[in-house]
Amino acid sequence: MFAGTRGLVLREVRYKEADLILTVLTEDRGKLTVKARGALRKGSRLGAASQALCWSEFTLFGNRGRWTADEGSTLEQFLGLREDIALLALGAYFADLLDTVCAEEMPDAPALQLGLNALYALSRGLYAPEHVKSVFELRLMCLEGFRPEVDVCGVCGRADLIDPMFAPEDGMVHCRDCGGLSAGASISLDAETLAAMRHIVNAPAKKEFSFVIPEASEERLARVCETYVRRQLDRSFYSLDYYKSVK
Repeated sequence: MFAGTRGLVLREVRYKEADLILTVLTEDRGKLTVKARGALRKGSRLGAASQALCWSEFTLFGNRGRWTADEGSTLEQFLGLREDIALLALGAYFADLLDTVCAEEMPDAPALQLGLNALYALSRGLYAPEHVKSVFELRLMCLEGFRPEVDVCGVCGRADLIDPMFAPEDGMVHCRDCGGLSAGASISLDAETLAAMRHIVNAPAKKEFSFVIPEASEERLARVCETYVRRQLDRSFYSLDYYKSVK
């Protein structure tokens, strides 16, 4: 069965002499494992399209649940990422997160669109890298069933929280004096950080990156979103550690 599809290449692994095994998040078939035949040969019609962090169009052949690509073309290479090692590392972290939370062969258009928007914003320098990172992390968690409670205190129900804090283990904001939470796990918030979290969680998709907060609040937001991802997914990411070492 032949099928045309567009997808974001999340990962590329060399296979044998000239082939690549790709992890591709497609817009209509979800995450697929694809063998790119001859992608490493000189003049291959798959070479550019098979690079990690490329938005590409592929012609696939499916047989007994296995997919092979013989040709493809790039739609967007996000060239700005490839000119800066820190941005490239951050893009790789985004790809790792998508690979972790997106299921095989389950269409996930919102996650794919978020990933493309985040890579575009990084590549074009539309926002600071840490700003893009925070939005991508928290919004992706919302899309994949890990939406935190940020609108009201998860304990007393107040919308105007008193000395707001965020509990990553419990996935909710709370007043400082409210109890019943995971011991020692909460992070102090300020009003601007809380407002930014509410914006990321609730804003329409086209507006998710569109907010401005003070630098100190931006740093706090970055800590909160990253910690939330680590706690909820219960894992670390080499790509994130590498990004921090080179940024």
